[in-house]
Amino acid sequence: MSCAPNPHRALTFPYSCCRWFLVALAIFFAPAPLLEGSYQCFDLRISTMKNHSQHLEDVLQYISVSWAHLTRSLEKCKTYEDQKTDEVPFLYFPAEFNILPNFKDLAENCRVRVESLPEIIASPDDVHLSKIPTAGLLYLPHPYVVPGGQFNEMYGWDSYFIILGLLRANHADLAKGMVENLFFEIQHYGSILNANRTYYLTRSQPPFLTSMILAVYDAEASGQENNNAWLEKAYQFAVTDYEHWTHAPHLAGDTGLSRYFDHGEGPVPEIIGDPSDYYRGAAQYFLLLDGTKDPHLVLVDKEHPAESLIGPLFPVFARDEQSKDPRHTTGSPGDQVTLSADYYKGDRSMRESGFDVSFRFGPFSAETHHFAPVCLNSLLYKTEKDLERISLLLGRQKDAEAWRGKAFDRQQRIQKYLWDGKRGLYFDYNFTTHTPSSYEYATTFYPLWAGLASKEQASAVVKNLSMFEQPGGLAMSRVESQAQWDFPYGWAPIQLLAVDGMRRYGFAADADRVTYNFLSMVVADFATDRYIREKYDVVKRTSATRIVKGYSQNVIGFGWTNGVFLELLNELSPALLDRLEKE
Repeated sequence: MSCAPNPHRALTFPYSCCRWFLVALAIFFAPAPLLEGSYQCFDLRISTMKNHSQHLEDVLQYISVSWAHLTRSLEKCKTYEDQKTDEVPFLYFPAEFNILPNFKDLAENCRVRVESLPEIIASPDDVHLSKIPTAGLLYLPHPYVVPGGQFNEMYGWDSYFIILGLLRANHADLAKGMVENLFFEIQHYGSILNANRTYYLTRSQPPFLTSMILAVYDAEASGQENNNAWLEKAYQFAVTDYEHWTHAPHLAGDTGLSRYFDHGEGPVPEIIGDPSDYYRGAAQYFLLLDGTKDPHLVLVDKEHPAESLIGPLFPVFARDEQSKDPRHTTGSPGDQVTLSADYYKGDRSMRESGFDVSFRFGPFSAETHHFAPVCLNSLLYKTEKDLERISLLLGRQKDAEAWRGKAFDRQQRIQKYLWDGKRGLYFDYNFTTHTPSSYEYATTFYPLWAGLASKEQASAVVKNLSMFEQPGGLAMSRVESQAQWDFPYGWAPIQLLAVDGMRRYGFAADADRVTYNFLSMVVADFATDRYIREKYDVVKRTSATRIVKGYSQNVIGFGWTNGVFLELLNELSPALLDRLEKE
């Protein structure tokens, strides 16, 4: 049995081929049959040394086996499990799509109800969740890799980092199938979804589609003389996805930039447990901050009767007559408040951003939809540059020139609204107050990854690296909000984007240091925890977390951490790789 070389992989170090003991290990532990064909080939990265340290070897074996554990297909009953709801499992097909005959047997074997969506969805504006009374999984035609744990569906931006890992591990067909699934979502569900569940139909996630397309295309390029037919199809879907972000309601005021925006209203239903518990915590925070006058709250009264409000009602704290702190005089016993409609719009839009939960866009990021974010607009610049490249590959010279112009225009607007030359960082911009944010956040590295920063700007950002750098990599922010997307937590995808951005501008030593610190933390933590996790405390170099606001779990799996680990390992300098293996 032999393994074909992966053209996507840099040839810095030799790689092992399939090893039968790993296949046996995967078969023994996998809860479902392994993937067929090339997916049984567990391709581990082997250095020029005879053997890895056992700890690194264990991590690589875990990742190899995890691809099978985390792969879902609609023929498998575990695909329909959803810890986020208590509903009977449902599978929905697009309204215009015939239910496939073999799914009748599935309904009986897996106790899944199979139905069609009530309406054709051409855009998120066509979504009426009230007409879908029972939440369920949305049909996708190809197998896909899930993050793990409660995230048992295919997620929008997770998929980019998972695909990079799949390409490193010689699972190119699975990676390409995931991109095809995103095309299917655009065509039949109106946009790339947060994930393929009905309760995610009203929002997307950060746009990495062209990055995924080109990763797959480049991986196939040396093995196929002409893959332009697929690229032509991909181009059309990428343009549709781009237009989703560059038209209302995703426009950030008159800045010419874009924003995150969820088309839904009110509380989200997918929070594990009782969603009102999360919203109660937010309401209590705002009450302590500014009392019932806080703009995120609505006091129930004659002008605002309970029946006219959305979301659960919460009691107001009793007046503390002995306190001199005006925040404690929030109302009379018996008063009730609810979170405002604008709060819920911001809360939902935060979830589209992927950074849920942080305090980056105000407390609980409740003002997400009021900002032109650095991350989103850097991704759209990258999309424009990618579409320029794809146009050239397809011989569309005029299209390429148009995309080049769009990218230049966005670059100028990012410099105008999001760059702070005095502080040497990129910041989000509140287009409702016409003021830049002062919240120092790791997304300041996105413009470097996208290649839109000047050499001077990139140098200034890297000079501020110490704001974020910790013993285990980069922390998301400098604010300890007790939310998972703030200090002291670091996440694999941000490490990769920041590191690749620094490498792009010649800061290889800084990139290597951050890479090594993150990888060595994951390896050291795995030695005791035996899992790869969703996020890490990069200050204490541990997967043990203490999160109070928002999601408190640290999910095992974990799809994008696995993918980023392989990608970062491939980029690590030989000297630091040797050091990592000896520890």
